[in-house]
Amino acid sequence: MTAPGHGLARRAARPQPARRRATVVVSGLASDAHTWNLVFLQLLIEELGYHVVNLGPCVPDEVLVGECRRLTPAMVVISSVNGHGHQDGLRVVEKLRACEQLAATPMVIGGKLGIADRGNARQVAALMAAGFDAVFDDGGAGVADFRNFVRSVPPPAAAPLETAEAAV
Repeated sequence: MTAPGHGLARRAARPQPARRRATVVVSGLASDAHTWNLVFLQLLIEELGYHVVNLGPCVPDEVLVGECRRLTPAMVVISSVNGHGHQDGLRVVEKLRACEQLAATPMVIGGKLGIADRGNARQVAALMAAGFDAVFDDGGAGVADFRNFVRSVPPPAAAPLETAEAAV
């Protein structure tokens, strides 16, 4: 006769493969030296269950493209505070979308897209037409809309990591 719960203890003792969290790349643009926005986005996205690689501010286009090619993220999030998000975003999304492995990757941009406080509808439309999946203009509902967007993106299938026993 076995002790109560003995079978459960044996099953629980077997190592279960860990699951990798999908990676999201967060980045500033080449002309933008602000960092607080990137830290906020990193914390928000991590709270939603993703692993975040934060490339920081003043990221040259080639570095952003290279890191995205290397990491093949589940999503790319670009933030701008300096008012040049529109012009820098148009340039960088073209380069990102030109990479075959990133063609279907969800990409978003948000923040201060231009120097005007209002009337960014044309800029938003141009960024969407250039290849962004969503554009979050600097406004009141931006964070809630962004959170809903991130939640709506189905994460890629998580690959199991090696267990400690399998590695031995």
